[in-house]
Amino acid sequence: MTWEARHLAQSIERDPGEVAAFAGAYENLPRWAGGLSAGIRRDGDRWITDSPMGAVGVRFTGPVELGILDHDVTLPDGTVVHNPLRVLRNDAGAEVVFTLYRLPRTTDEAFEQDAAHVRADLARLRDVLESARR
Repeated sequence: MTWEARHLAQSIERDPGEVAAFAGAYENLPRWAGGLSAGIRRDGDRWITDSPMGAVGVRFTGPVELGILDHDVTLPDGTVVHNPLRVLRNDAGAEVVFTLYRLPRTTDEAFEQDAAHVRADLARLRDVLESARR
């Protein structure tokens, strides 16, 4: 079985290695990933983030240094959602691509809201990184 997938992309005028290093640092998630993290803390070897869904675990499955920012999110009910996220070279800059899966029982409205949150997060990542360059 496969799920419907939507690839959401954002160009960023920064070196892909810099983008991956910034976006793949747990401590930076609240700065750009508002759909996932309003705050983050380490709990032993786990990272817990305060998300709109409640406290969730997040774990990059990497390798981040190669631009693979895939991450697993453990929801409050224990469900683990895999989120592919890649940083690709785009000439002198980067292309950040998030694959949003439509999970079973997700309504059209909820899927569109999820896509809007991802787009906003990717735009925020661009804004944070490009403003740091100025």
